[in-house]
Amino acid sequence: MEPLDIFFYEAFKEEQAALESFLPASIRAGFTADTIQEAGHIEPPARIISLRTQSIVPPEWSGKMSALLSRSTGYDHLLAYRAATGTTAALAYLPLYCARAVAEQALLLWIALARKLPQQTAQFRTFHRDGITGRELAGKTLLVVGVGNIGSEIVRIGQGLDMTVWGVDPVEKHLFVDYVEFEDKKAEADIIVCAMNLTEANRGYFSAERFSGIKPDALFINIARGELSPPDVLLTLIQNGQLGGVGMDVYAAESELAVALRTGQPSENPIIRASLELEKLPNVICTPHNAFNTHEAVMRKSEQSIQQLESFLNTGEFIWKV
Repeated sequence: MEPLDIFFYEAFKEEQAALESFLPASIRAGFTADTIQEAGHIEPPARIISLRTQSIVPPEWSGKMSALLSRSTGYDHLLAYRAATGTTAALAYLPLYCARAVAEQALLLWIALARKLPQQTAQFRTFHRDGITGRELAGKTLLVVGVGNIGSEIVRIGQGLDMTVWGVDPVEKHLFVDYVEFEDKKAEADIIVCAMNLTEANRGYFSAERFSGIKPDALFINIARGELSPPDVLLTLIQNGQLGGVGMDVYAAESELAVALRTGQPSENPIIRASLELEKLPNVICTPHNAFNTHEAVMRKSEQSIQQLESFLNTGEFIWKV
């Protein structure tokens, strides 16, 4: 049997079908919905490995792969692997496919929290309206932290909803964004959205100190990386009435959290335990790192993944490389 050219980890059913629809017959590929650690593979099953953000690549695979292609807009996990192993494998990602999808998920989370949607649906069976008075968005203040491809789409959405919108970013590249410093405007924000890339410099950015002085009914949304907003900080703020609600699509220690939830195995990791405690609260909405997952984005992601693959096989270079 001929060796595989590429193996796709974390390829859920719809994604695998989309990838296969773009895959040329000449390229041999394998697929699993599992992460690398769930699959239990001892050796890399192909010279090119494609993953998303929950797989933990074994250090001993470093010299056995030609390339790592992450089907994600973030690549902090690839940089961490390179730093830890010194791998010379080519590293690549997909920066363009899901900006609108993720931005709309941010909207979904903040509007559901603003209108108390979980409480509304819970009270349908009694048809009581006590305690479920929500808030309209027009005239409210939206503070978007990180104004890249995704953050700029969030800004546009907020502007279209007649909100006052400010952006926080060291690079002021969009003419339609009103840039501010976080500390200058945090006290006025009704909704704060984290859309930053994760780096070692901003890990834990949303600390208790950073949140001090915000409105006690402000909503916080994170659709970027969980390590930017420690869950124990969010849990304490919510429990103390210093934060009005939290919407999360990404989580600290997400690789471990995802496997623990899928297998039903308990975890003693305090970071994971804090995330699970957060999820139990009525003013917290947690989604399974699914913001990218629209039909349109999955098709773009699959097409761009195969474009990346063909480019590497034909030229030795990726189109979008780390």
